[in-house]
Amino acid sequence: MTISVLIIDDEQLARDELAYLLESAKDVEVVAQGANGIEAVELIEEHHPDLVFLDVQMPGLDGFAVIQRVMDRHREQKNGGPWSLPQFVFATAYDQYAVRAFDVNAVDYLLKPFDQVRVDKALERVRGRTTNGGAAANGDSPIESQLDALLSLLKSPQGAARGAQRAKLIVQAGSRLLLVDQAEICFAEIDDGVIRVVTQQFEGQSKCRTIEELLDQLDPAMFWRAHRSFVVNINQIREVVPWFKSTYQLRMNDKKQTEIPVSRAQTKRLRELFNL
Repeated sequence: MTISVLIIDDEQLARDELAYLLESAKDVEVVAQGANGIEAVELIEEHHPDLVFLDVQMPGLDGFAVIQRVMDRHREQKNGGPWSLPQFVFATAYDQYAVRAFDVNAVDYLLKPFDQVRVDKALERVRGRTTNGGAAANGDSPIESQLDALLSLLKSPQGAARGAQRAKLIVQAGSRLLLVDQAEICFAEIDDGVIRVVTQQFEGQSKCRTIEELLDQLDPAMFWRAHRSFVVNINQIREVVPWFKSTYQLRMNDKKQTEIPVSRAQTKRLRELFNL
């Protein structure tokens, strides 16, 4: 049996990479690709795929909102002729989303950059669920029941608490350990193994040892790694300054109006963020 697949990701390179890795699976057919959550819902309704590789963080609707909308429309159309829900595999650069998804074992996930072995394992998981079929006690399909459980988890106080835990960051300023709202952070910089955190009012140090460790504590919808040494709050960018050879610098909203370079690898992402 051929597994029909949609790939939904706002980054063309990520879509191309995943499509390439899926080519080795002879029972998989990529029927369409989309670049945002709105397109995801439309393509799912149009193609009724068996499987959707779904980016978590996208413009318009994030991955969880896509699932909610698909579930709502699925139930609206049940009386007029039911169609099967697809299985979902989340694709994300942030491992914290995997925790949310796997609390109920509702979906699989892939961490970016993608890996052939991990993609193959995700497909095996999908094949196993397809074989198991059956219906839940309430008449819902296993997939429908699992997605319901995932959405209930995200709406629960426990799910909200996990999001609230990431709302503040501990920053050491002198002998004081300050709890700082993430929205107040302008940027963070790593230099010689020390991470400096700069807000509009003051600067201090993070206890994190690497930028990757710091990013795990930050809201991925707010913070972006513009350069190997810098993480910026996209809401604290005062000005985008054109630089030489089609590169850019970011003038931040701190007291010094610090200028931060954007690496060539991140220039495309900058253009996407601000429609440059």
